[in-house]
Amino acid sequence: MRSVYAVYRKEMGHYFVSPVAYVVVAVFLIVAGFFFRLYTGLAIQQSIEMAMEGMGTNTDVPGEVLNAFFGLLSTLILFLAPMLTMGVYAEERKRGTMELLMTSPITELEIVVGKFFASLTLFAIMLLPTALYVSYMCFHSEPRPPWTLILAGYLGALLLGASLLAIGSFISSLTESQLIAVVLSFGAILILWVLDFAVRGSDSVAGQIVQYISVIHHYDDFTRGVIDTSSLIYYFSVPILFLFLTVRSIDSIRWRRA
Repeated sequence: MRSVYAVYRKEMGHYFVSPVAYVVVAVFLIVAGFFFRLYTGLAIQQSIEMAMEGMGTNTDVPGEVLNAFFGLLSTLILFLAPMLTMGVYAEERKRGTMELLMTSPITELEIVVGKFFASLTLFAIMLLPTALYVSYMCFHSEPRPPWTLILAGYLGALLLGASLLAIGSFISSLTESQLIAVVLSFGAILILWVLDFAVRGSDSVAGQIVQYISVIHHYDDFTRGVIDTSSLIYYFSVPILFLFLTVRSIDSIRWRRA
């Protein structure tokens, strides 16, 4: 655990001195805040128009805003996760510090786990401020949305982010170029993303399997406040799989250098 923490602390220090991390977090919060305000305004306006037309005032404005907002989060994570992981290993390999790290008394697994949890921590820090305006809306709205919906939505965003970060970290370990890493990561994630749309409505066994592989298919349950066991298994399995592949990739570097 000491070795994992040492790698974790080193990576967190690197994030906080890197302008890329600050730019990614700033862009995320600005875009998320803008669209949250936009969704809120549109939902309120729609509710008022329905009331004026005599269609009733039973519109669940907070629920509609949260559903749209969590959908937005998934899209932002799709674009920003590759940027958070593009230099995790690629920059280390380019600067030659990867060899120094691997000659230290630290195993490949400890390196991978430490780096992964550092990127996941930065991602959680990025998500945290968005809970402030979600909480503000909930405290100033009637009816208040159930806290289970909010907690499920954020849990889904965190698990989705963990899966995409693991994928991005694996691809970063395959190249010395951050540009190649971010492009390949975005492409791989996008493929896993659109699988759900490609087979949506299919009743065949193959279609259901492909839909299960899609990272966004399981996220939809969380946005509705539903925590399904199969979705939890999926979101725990994907990071474990790609962390294992990353360990194997780092191990191959050691053998090539030997």
